[in-house]
Amino acid sequence: MSKSIKTFLISAEKDHLNKSANPAIVRASTVYFKSIQEMQKLQKKIGKGIKTNYFDYGRQGSQTSIALQNILKELEQSYHVFLTQTGFAAVALAIMSVCRPGDEIVISDCVYRPTQKLTSQLLKEFNVKAIWYDPNSFDDLKKKVTKKTKLIYVENPGSNSFEFQDLGKIVSFAKRRKIYTAIDNTWGTAYFFKPIKLGFDLSITSATKYYSGHSDVMAGTLAVSKKVYKKVWWYNHLSGYRLSADDAYLVIRGLRTLSLRLEKHQENTLKIIKWMTKQKKITKILYPYKTSSKEYKLWKKYYSGASGLLSIIIKSKSKSSVYKFVNSLKLFGIGYSWGGYSSLAVYNHPVEMGKRHFFNLEKNCHLIRIHIGLEDPNDLINDLKKSLKYIK
Repeated sequence: MSKSIKTFLISAEKDHLNKSANPAIVRASTVYFKSIQEMQKLQKKIGKGIKTNYFDYGRQGSQTSIALQNILKELEQSYHVFLTQTGFAAVALAIMSVCRPGDEIVISDCVYRPTQKLTSQLLKEFNVKAIWYDPNSFDDLKKKVTKKTKLIYVENPGSNSFEFQDLGKIVSFAKRRKIYTAIDNTWGTAYFFKPIKLGFDLSITSATKYYSGHSDVMAGTLAVSKKVYKKVWWYNHLSGYRLSADDAYLVIRGLRTLSLRLEKHQENTLKIIKWMTKQKKITKILYPYKTSSKEYKLWKKYYSGASGLLSIIIKSKSKSSVYKFVNSLKLFGIGYSWGGYSSLAVYNHPVEMGKRHFFNLEKNCHLIRIHIGLEDPNDLINDLKKSLKYIK
């Protein structure tokens, strides 16, 4: 009997050996074998990507991380999923696995700031060139591609600025040119959108966010197609990326309730946005909610839902009053990351956006990134309402 993804996330990877509802936390560096032949047989399976119940050395993980990989492979509908210590480590693993000296990366201008620094600064020292394209222009992307282009890297929607792109067009174009494609899919997660199924080669998710869901673990995942599996396996094996058994267990715990949490994040967010549209002090909401907008149409084309992260733009000549708006919030924590059960708000200074070539805030405009948590949305609205009074 086929199961829905909701049922699968609840029922997958039980510990039938120990009769436990959840897989055991297996911490190990040394793994014992009965013979050299047994060890070598396992090593061949691992190299070919054949499913195994354990690894030959603890650096690659343990039964706990294998359990997590098995769940994520089904959720992502991918050939394999690699696990890393942080979400950004998954970004680095994806890019470093396929790019070599002399290559070019055509990269969306709206990516996460550390991704900008990795591609424009570090890779430059290895003779890998980053070329930025306008996320609002597919034609600009096509113009930037050359014979040296090895990878097209997308973040969708754009980090903090929420540009949505026509992902199917990008994948089709890249395949015709035999170019690898990668996407940071942290906002939507594989629950709402499955990049590998669409045709991407590499799909990155910060498991620190919604997969964990409880703001208590750092982790990253990289889902891959069969075409790039060996390249990523080789670099991952040499670089020593590894997620601990304890952190893998926490992500598994979070995945059990992923469907419930994401749907509630979305429900709360849409209710709060409906209220925000009536607030004169909020001049723009960056989230796919307007059915007539390009962003909404591109979101609807590829996603089955939306998460709880958005940005708002407030116009004010008084930056201090905008600071006071954020500082006076009682239910919104001031802090980085997102995707946990609680609501967050941060003021985005231009430096935190990174060097953008195609996005600029107008004079006296301020961007606030907001994550809508699982609190009662009416309480969150009241909190925002009280704090908006400080805007001058």
